[in-house]
Amino acid sequence: MAEAADFQGTSPSPARRRLRRAGALLAGAPLLAALLQLPATPSAHAAGQQSPQTASGSRTVAVSLDSFSPSAPSEGDTLTVSGTVTNKGKQAVTDAHVGLRVGPELDTRSAIDTVAQRTKFDPGADGPEVGGKYVQKFPQLAPGVAEHFSISVPVDKLNLGTNGVYELSVSLSGQTSVQPWEQVLGIQRTFLPWQPDEAGTKTKTTYLWPLVSSVHMTAETGPGAQQTPVFLDDDLAKDLAPGGRLEQMLSLGKDLDVTWVIDPDLLASVDAMTRNYRVQTDDGTPVPGTHQDVAKKWLAELQQAVAGKDVVALPFADPDLASLAHHGTSVTGSLSQLKDATDVAASTVETVLHVKPSTDFAWPVDGAIDRSIVKVATSAGADKVITRSDSLQETSGLTYTPSAARPIGSGTTAVVADARLSTAFEGDMTQADATTLAVQEFLAQSLELDNQTNRQRSIVVAPQRMPTAHQAQAMAQALTALQQSTWSQSQDLTAAAMAKPDPDATTKIPSTADYPSSLRKKEIGRAAFWAIARTQDKVDNFQVVLTDPSRVVTPFGRAMNREMATSWRGRSGEASSFRDGVEAYLDDLSEQVKLIDKSETKLSGRSATIPVTVQNNLVQGVDHLMLRLTSTNPTRLKIGGKAYAEQPVAVSGGHSQSVKFPTSANANGPVTVVAQLYTQDGREYGAPVTFDVKVTEITATVMLVIGGGVLLLVLAGFRMYTQRKRAAAKEAAQDPQDAGSSEDGAGEAGDSADEPEGGEPENPAGSAGRLTEESGTRSRADDPEQPSDPTPDTAAESTDPSGTGEKVDR
Repeated sequence: MAEAADFQGTSPSPARRRLRRAGALLAGAPLLAALLQLPATPSAHAAGQQSPQTASGSRTVAVSLDSFSPSAPSEGDTLTVSGTVTNKGKQAVTDAHVGLRVGPELDTRSAIDTVAQRTKFDPGADGPEVGGKYVQKFPQLAPGVAEHFSISVPVDKLNLGTNGVYELSVSLSGQTSVQPWEQVLGIQRTFLPWQPDEAGTKTKTTYLWPLVSSVHMTAETGPGAQQTPVFLDDDLAKDLAPGGRLEQMLSLGKDLDVTWVIDPDLLASVDAMTRNYRVQTDDGTPVPGTHQDVAKKWLAELQQAVAGKDVVALPFADPDLASLAHHGTSVTGSLSQLKDATDVAASTVETVLHVKPSTDFAWPVDGAIDRSIVKVATSAGADKVITRSDSLQETSGLTYTPSAARPIGSGTTAVVADARLSTAFEGDMTQADATTLAVQEFLAQSLELDNQTNRQRSIVVAPQRMPTAHQAQAMAQALTALQQSTWSQSQDLTAAAMAKPDPDATTKIPSTADYPSSLRKKEIGRAAFWAIARTQDKVDNFQVVLTDPSRVVTPFGRAMNREMATSWRGRSGEASSFRDGVEAYLDDLSEQVKLIDKSETKLSGRSATIPVTVQNNLVQGVDHLMLRLTSTNPTRLKIGGKAYAEQPVAVSGGHSQSVKFPTSANANGPVTVVAQLYTQDGREYGAPVTFDVKVTEITATVMLVIGGGVLLLVLAGFRMYTQRKRAAAKEAAQDPQDAGSSEDGAGEAGDSADEPEGGEPENPAGSAGRLTEESGTRSRADDPEQPSDPTPDTAAESTDPSGTGEKVDR
């Protein structure tokens, strides 16, 4: 039952197991007889060869297996194995040679695991050397020196038995000066899948081919109609360029029979790169992007690759379902974000790729699930959850790996990917030997799975979300060999999910406590979901005042989807920075609609209007705003006859508007007034503006005093006028008398002139008339204002200098 306890399905059928055991006994009988004839005390030579305490040991020489072709040979094929041997010891190895060893057939998946983990040479398990001419000799291996080898051997020389998986080892044998006898100094094990004939029942294999990337686009867009997007960096261009990760995933995947699993955010980002875009820089100033051609080429090739293929669309930006389930459900609105991400997924894929995707699959990170994750995953409409066999483990003692699909309640189907196959290429695949070993083990596990039972099953392989370029190459190499094999046939994910479930397979969902701690440590925390909720609240408050809300709702909605992305796992600092950037940019936009600050305002009189200016620096207009002006002392100053007044506001993009409020003063003194914008649903918008109004009312008594003063000035002017006129007349009367006296004196002294009768001067009026005219002319120039003059339309302004306050519009 030890093999049955392996939930992957690890043991063959009972009939086959008995057959193998009988064969093993027959094959081992001659060996047992030979062992019985051996002396009781082993020779020093033999002891030194097998002792793990020897100076050299089976790891003195490193053996790298760089090539294994064909990966799954058939009858008549020649197997070629090549690689390098490197002396890691301090002594030279002499009389060395590289040979192949074929071990026993491995009849369980657990046996394959054991062989893959073994490092030291075991003569009984590693089998005899093929020998003969199928070796490559090296007279000497100097310390630190690597030598290349290549051995080709016909498959029929390997003495393979029945169909199945065999251990195949490449060993280097030689001797050193310390141990001068032939011994195995290095060995590398791999697996030889042997199924030369078509299998009676082929396993239906579904391989998910994920096109998922990290977050690249910000919420920021340009001001024009095209809303030029801004990218965090230009790393996406590197992934799309020849040799890049995403370029490799596409170029390799298009020739394979796979199910494409695509994050719509990746498509949206690449599509945005095909047009004008900008890239953030260290100094905060975005610069134009230059990789439009790379994006166009990749997108065109992807459109061709997915045509007619099974395509699954993840929710937009691939949200972290486990983090949402464990930390986000207590934050209002978090599940709505998941629903929005799901709703936009299909339209994005259809728009960019022109194919209709499936959107009813949820894929938690690493396929790890618990009850809360399943509940969250299905809340947005998905009814199929991709999990993994190391999460939904078999507990019923099955001796085989069951089909992937199984019902887990409430109309939900768990699609259980095989853990061994799914994790086969998660290691470092940059070295050729690592790729070769991973490919051979993958094929061995697949063949062993097929040999477990005669019942046909549907198996799903869900690899890591973002394979590196080297990992993608290894995956493609293994999948190419598998799809050309005699024991497997391809199937898409939709068909696998609809396959008849195994009635004996487990359907029990793990509890939340069973969720792996290694994954829980990397989750997005609750603070992140609070930040997302805060940003959403600000978006809601902002969009209601816009004439074109889509320019804000769409980019910020997608940005909030990106804040929940699975790719932020283990990158908490970068995730926090991204969230802060989104919220800061939103704040900056919303602050472009604001009230202009006001200084102290003077109010002269009982009533006047107070203007308040609303400025809109956005490119689009704002509407549905209410401006409220409130008096903090309505007893002294009222706005529109009460404590406050409101007026609707609508301002075109790039303009300002002055809103005037009627006021009435009841008493002198300063009054603080508060101006505040509100949305139509009564929520405050932006910061308030507070300013003081100084009331200086002119009373009736003051008017009487001013009027009396004006009257006194008029009377004083009139008196001055009459006095000046009398003085002029008196002066005119004295002038003729002085002239007459002069003439009399002259007559007495000399000849006398004719005089009119009565002694009056000749024409006295003429002289007086001239003086009077001159005097009159002076009087009109110097006369003060007369009471009969028309009064001005307005009272005279004060000649005092203006204060610092704003003059109120009367």
